[in-house]
Amino acid sequence: MKISDLTQEERTIYVGLLTLEQKDLLVGQLFDEDSYFNPIQDNNDNWIISIEEIEQNQNPTFVWLQDLEMIIFVPKVNPLPF
Repeated sequence: MKISDLTQEERTIYVGLLTLEQKDLLVGQLFDEDSYFNPIQDNNDNWIISIEEIEQNQNPTFVWLQDLEMIIFVPKVNPLPF
């Protein structure tokens, strides 16, 4: 599924799926004049970015973000120490 296929409701639970190489391209880069991309890993160790980062991107180098595959966000679960 692509970002253009998502309904408004779906946009609250989906994120963009990145390859390791795509993640490396985004780290330290601005998506607008004062906001940096923040790729994170989900519970399945997928590298992802938020819909907001994709939609608010003003950096022409990263227009390819509009073509990312969208997946449902599953937060990383960190076990509590004993």
